[in-house]
Amino acid sequence: MRRPSDNHREVTVLAAVELGREHYAARAWSDAHAALSAADRQAPLAAEDLELLAVAAYMIGHQDEYTDTLGRAHRAHLDAGEGLKAARCAGWIGTNLAMQGEPGRAGGWLSRARRLVEREGRECVEQGYLLIPAIFEHEAHGDIEAAISTAGEVMRIAERFGDADLLAIAAQGQGTLMAEHGRAREGLALMDEAMLAVTTGDISPIVSGIVYCGVIHGCQAAHELRRAQEWTAALSAWCEAQPDMVAFTGRCLVHRTEILALDGSWTQALEEAQRAGERCLEGRNPRAAGEAEYLQGELHRMQGRLDAAEEAYRRASHHGREPQPGLALLRAAQGQSGTALAAIRRAIGETTERSARARLLPALVEIALDAGDVEQARGACAELEELAAAFESAQLAAVAARARGALELQAGDPGAALPSLRRAAESWQELGAPYELARTRALVALACSALGDADASRMEQDAARGTLAALGAAPDLARLDAPPARDHHGLSARELEVLRLVASGAGNKAIAAELVLSEKTIERHLSNIFAKLGVSSRAAATAFAYEHGLVAA
Repeated sequence: MRRPSDNHREVTVLAAVELGREHYAARAWSDAHAALSAADRQAPLAAEDLELLAVAAYMIGHQDEYTDTLGRAHRAHLDAGEGLKAARCAGWIGTNLAMQGEPGRAGGWLSRARRLVEREGRECVEQGYLLIPAIFEHEAHGDIEAAISTAGEVMRIAERFGDADLLAIAAQGQGTLMAEHGRAREGLALMDEAMLAVTTGDISPIVSGIVYCGVIHGCQAAHELRRAQEWTAALSAWCEAQPDMVAFTGRCLVHRTEILALDGSWTQALEEAQRAGERCLEGRNPRAAGEAEYLQGELHRMQGRLDAAEEAYRRASHHGREPQPGLALLRAAQGQSGTALAAIRRAIGETTERSARARLLPALVEIALDAGDVEQARGACAELEELAAAFESAQLAAVAARARGALELQAGDPGAALPSLRRAAESWQELGAPYELARTRALVALACSALGDADASRMEQDAARGTLAALGAAPDLARLDAPPARDHHGLSARELEVLRLVASGAGNKAIAAELVLSEKTIERHLSNIFAKLGVSSRAAATAFAYEHGLVAA
């Protein structure tokens, strides 16, 4: 015979479960977690409610509890004879563990999920979910076409079974892969489709966060600034509507930092980057924390806080984020042009993915020009222009145009530099990137001055100075206001080094050893020096150098 207290307890549990479901529907994650946990302590929850509790735990940053609770739901489904539901739980556990860097446990859960699906002996949507890890495996092994093809197969399964979550994940995954590997137009269309489902509320909470972050990453890979800004604003609104959410908020803050930095809101961007790093570590996302640290390094570097920048790059590296190209640009700012050039060459040398190369090449152009290696800069600039055409990106086209202008300017052809610089300035203005615009206008000022148009040069310089001062871009401001460089008679910084060693009496072998170059490269530099100075021998070059103050007497 049931006691009245048992009835009261059952009513209490049911009320707590119902309250937890209501909070879940309202995306009030802490309240949902509290209510469902309270109910679970009084009586074990049913499998479906355990799944809700697991999601609530995930959203407030309790990763271990998410895994444990979803494991309980998996076993409850098995006890009820629901093999496919149990497989779905196992698959999500395995995927989450893989993302956390636990391949052993992840593989065990994914193997269990596959076995349960195979036991059913029929086609089902769970087969699509279990193909998702294969996409990442193909990508990790460099087989991008296989990864794209597998994502397409997942999309077809999702459409066949009408599963909106699976369709959104697959569309985002395939779109990002395409965007990263030169098929930007196709990729962006797929990502837009995935985001449409998310923003209309058709997608579950965890999948929504995955798709938001994945699409923004894909837009950045395609160098599609306007879409990245649009979806970052949507992600921010989504996060703000769930104030107690921890999951995804760190990555959201990273994206906000990137947009704020480009918009010129550097103080706010630095604050967001610091918050992002803390939140990413709280949410067990060290790679995103590394990105937040890298962005802090960039903001410090652009404002001339070089020691703070170096420390931020060090923290980024600790979290697994390659600190390039920022660290190489920092070394160049410290006057270590050789170290900077070696670092950026190394980074590019081990990077094959086209989108990633496009992020590194502008730094190679800048550092090579700073080191006087015009030919190295010319090759990097040509590749950058090819990538800009392939991605059809306004942002990348502006980067390439400025690189071309800087190259032509240093090569002594301001007339050829000016059209490229004007195009770049116009694009940066349209994109709302004041720092990039100011740096470009500073180069326009140099080109106009070289062409004898002092008024245009002064106006461009004044505009650049005003923006750089407002941003606090101390290093760029110092370069802008530096006195005119001495006449080096067209010699690059590297050629001047070679000439000074020649004037000291060093032979080609000694010069090559001193500058860590090949003797063939020294011979090429000497040939260029003789041509630029109008001389035909080492003795004549030495005499010219002393006569014109190119070396100390």
